[in-house]
Amino acid sequence: MERKSVKRVLGVLVTLFLVAGLVVGCTGGTKPEQGQQEQKKIGLVISTLNNPFFVTLRDGAQQKADELGYELVVLDSQNDSSKEYSNVQDILQQGISLLLINPVDSDAVANAVKLANDANIPVITLDRGANGGEVVTHIASDNVAGGKMAGEYIVQQLGGKGKVVQLEGIPGASSARDRGKGFMEAIEGTEIELVASQPADFDRTKGMTVMQNILQAQPEIDAVFAQNDEMALGAVQAIESAGRQGIMVVGFDAIDDALQAIKDGKMAATVAQQPDRIGSLGVEYADKVLKGEEVPTYVPVDLKLITKDNVDTLD
Repeated sequence: MERKSVKRVLGVLVTLFLVAGLVVGCTGGTKPEQGQQEQKKIGLVISTLNNPFFVTLRDGAQQKADELGYELVVLDSQNDSSKEYSNVQDILQQGISLLLINPVDSDAVANAVKLANDANIPVITLDRGANGGEVVTHIASDNVAGGKMAGEYIVQQLGGKGKVVQLEGIPGASSARDRGKGFMEAIEGTEIELVASQPADFDRTKGMTVMQNILQAQPEIDAVFAQNDEMALGAVQAIESAGRQGIMVVGFDAIDDALQAIKDGKMAATVAQQPDRIGSLGVEYADKVLKGEEVPTYVPVDLKLITKDNVDTLD
């Protein structure tokens, strides 16, 4: 009986050692999984992917994320601030380490930014700023300077006098406000008369509709400044349909369709941003923030006026 008891005790001890070994093995097995999770996620909530400018911005961000070893999670807000808010809620649940956001509206986005703040997730804004919440840095072109650049070109081409129309972007978007501010600064003190200034929400179809209405109301128009190329191209369609000749159209963004329109003589100029550079810098500065480096509160991206004289330089 004693020998059997000893065997029984030994059997129990062996079993315990085997179980302990399994536990250790399982614990050790989680380490590679943890290693796999070391690839941090960066979230990108973008105003709309129905605009070539923002598609290029996303592509620039993706390329840099691939280069630096980050997983980029992208959600499209479809130019809807409520959708943007729900996108931020969703993306915060996906384990992101930092949020890049291209706001639909600079005021409305504040609540979405605060969601990230409450979750202790750093926020970087791209192209358009946020009028609330805590943002680590803002990466964008100098939209005031860009609007002024477009305005000065129109003033020069018209010899300082004439009747002009402005097609505005989404009301509340910082880019729309700043481009409009720069444009108004450029025409101030000249004999340029602003006969109409209406929002068309950065949209080509709305740009065409708004311009059609303005053409019906204004028998004399010498130039149009559209705060983005989508609206400018819509204005071109409206002008052509109305059979109005000699109206100069200047846009903003230098998207491919606008560059082609300049080559074809349908648009006079556009202000070139670098959306791919904005997206790339977004991820580059996200990497700096996540590594604990100091970053400036604003990172400017260069602008350039594109006309028929230099349009081929962007090919």
